[in-house]
Amino acid sequence: MKKSDVLKVEGMSCSHCENAVKSAVGSLDGVENVVVDLKCKNVTVYYDDEIVTREDIISQIDDQGYEVV
Repeated sequence: MKKSDVLKVEGMSCSHCENAVKSAVGSLDGVENVVVDLKCKNVTVYYDDEIVTREDIISQIDDQGYEVV
């Protein structure tokens, strides 16, 4: 089923951070789109929850050195 989640992510401050998160999360099977808002520290992920879980997405963000709060 298609869904979207908005995750609050600490530690992002520049375009490099934005690109790292977009690339990491976007590489997951089932993720359709990733929108990073540096100002609000939000990452919005559009995905198919039958293919990828919220926990998988959070793990990818954590692996890049950022903290989902």
